[in-house]
Amino acid sequence: MSASTAAIRTANTNGNHAVSSDSHSSQDARQRTAGITKRKALPSILQKIPSNDLSHTIRGESVLQKSNYSSEGRKDVVASATAERQNKNTTNVVASAAAVRQKKSPTKQENANWVTALSVLVKLCLLISATAWMGQVFWRWQSGELSFTTLDMENRLSRVEGFKKTAKMLQLQLDVLDKKLENEIDKAKGVIAKQFEDKGNKIEKKMKILEDKTDKLDKSLAELSDMGFLSKNEFEEILSQLKKKKGFGGTDDEISLDDIRLYAKDVVEMEIARHSADGLGMVDYALGSGGAKVVSHSEPFMNGKNYLPGRSNVHTTAQKMLEPSFGQPGECFAVKGSSGFVKVKLRTAIIPEAVTLEHVDKSVAYDRSSAPKDFQVRGWYQGPHDDSEKDSNVMSTLGEFSYDLDKSNAQTFQLERTAQSRVVNMVQLDISSNHGNLELTCIYRFRVHGRKPVSPSTGG
Repeated sequence: MSASTAAIRTANTNGNHAVSSDSHSSQDARQRTAGITKRKALPSILQKIPSNDLSHTIRGESVLQKSNYSSEGRKDVVASATAERQNKNTTNVVASAAAVRQKKSPTKQENANWVTALSVLVKLCLLISATAWMGQVFWRWQSGELSFTTLDMENRLSRVEGFKKTAKMLQLQLDVLDKKLENEIDKAKGVIAKQFEDKGNKIEKKMKILEDKTDKLDKSLAELSDMGFLSKNEFEEILSQLKKKKGFGGTDDEISLDDIRLYAKDVVEMEIARHSADGLGMVDYALGSGGAKVVSHSEPFMNGKNYLPGRSNVHTTAQKMLEPSFGQPGECFAVKGSSGFVKVKLRTAIIPEAVTLEHVDKSVAYDRSSAPKDFQVRGWYQGPHDDSEKDSNVMSTLGEFSYDLDKSNAQTFQLERTAQSRVVNMVQLDISSNHGNLELTCIYRFRVHGRKPVSPSTGG
């Protein structure tokens, strides 16, 4: 090796040392700067590093590695060049990171200031609230409203226990009161039910009494209707007769009570005389002694010697029913069975108004079951030349009646108004039933009442 070559090597060696020392000092500076930037903005630095520079560096390094330089000087020159390029790239990266940090730091500082101010304000509000609450508690404690002593708590507990006991006592009293009320209500219900039952029984008894009285009243009214009321015309006739008897001419003349009594006495005496004559005070146009007679009848119960069944034969006892019986049992005309008929020719032609059927009085009767019960009366006018066989064609019903054993023995029945406008001289008594005797039916007396017509020829 020559001296020049050694000098070059020595110079290269010194140069390399100088370059290496400079590079070491610059590397230390870069490491310090990189450490600072890594701590503050490592993500931003990594994002801002250009990929072209690194690839360029890698390509340069690959070129250097593939070069055919064999000398160490070229290697050192290449190494120093590579180091300078890396330093430049690192310096650019650090500068860009610092610029980015300078741009973003004011916003972070502003946010930090707002957060600090808000936290201070919240803490201040909490402090004020706590101070106010403590002051209120202290004021209540000073005024005696609030006590933290054990005695006060015991008093409160004792009060609560007292309230509980009072509530239990009230509940017990309420239960007792409920039971008493239930008992009283049950007693009241029982008393009311009993009162209603008693009143119901009393009302039923009174209703029965009222029904009995009503029945009696109905019977009395029926008897009065059978007897006949005084009509207005009859009353006016009586009044006119009284005035004529006393010589009163005008309508304004007053009649004294004594005058009425005297007139009533005369009327009663006259009626007594009439009743003593015939028992009813009404003219009987079916009286046998007056000219009436039985012309036909159904089969009699007792057949006498003079009785021969035929067309016009009449039993000798049939005429008894047209004569007064004087209340003697057995003085009657008996027909066979529980039904029968009797045809009677009246004394004269009349306008019929009523009929009377008589039986023996219950005070002297042996058996009243043979008395007629349901019967019908029919009438017609028969001329002297009329055929008796055609009587059934001209008969008209005068009325249907029922004989009541509970009433008087002589019962009068008013005929229908339509019958009172007809003139008859023949009457037929049709008995459809009696009061239970199946062997015979007894007719003690049959009467026909009415008035004479203006002209007998108007009949039929």
